[in-house]
Amino acid sequence: MAEKIKAEKRKKAIAILRDCPTSPRKMRLVADIIRGVEINKALGILRFSKKEASIRLEKLLKSAIANWEAKNEGSRLEDETLCVSEIFVDGGRMLKRIQPAPQGRAHRIRKRSNHVTIVVDKMPAVEPKKVVKKSTAVEKTENKEA
Repeated sequence: MAEKIKAEKRKKAIAILRDCPTSPRKMRLVADIIRGVEINKALGILRFSKKEASIRLEKLLKSAIANWEAKNEGSRLEDETLCVSEIFVDGGRMLKRIQPAPQGRAHRIRKRSNHVTIVVDKMPAVEPKKVVKKSTAVEKTENKEA
């Protein structure tokens, strides 16, 4: 059992970006777009996205691909179909600042950061779906008559 888990971990490549000075909410918008997508398509999406977070995610995805190549020295990247199997964004530390407000008050500004983890793995094999024929009302009446 443990050997099977270790064999699966060898095939996956992980890259982590810590303390990225972008709010987690903005980063999740871009992360959701590339989740489960093939890596070449994901790189294209990130390259042509207008979001500022996409620049950092593109660099992180390239790092994960390089980690996969380092783990699988015998395999060629062109022969495998890799995808972004997991990507998640967690909140990082918050810098708290004070901004003057009217009537002598002060408002707190929270400058958020995040941690991004991306996992690159082989594309899961797509199983053909079984076609189930639905019976109609006409067929039911024909069966009763026969």
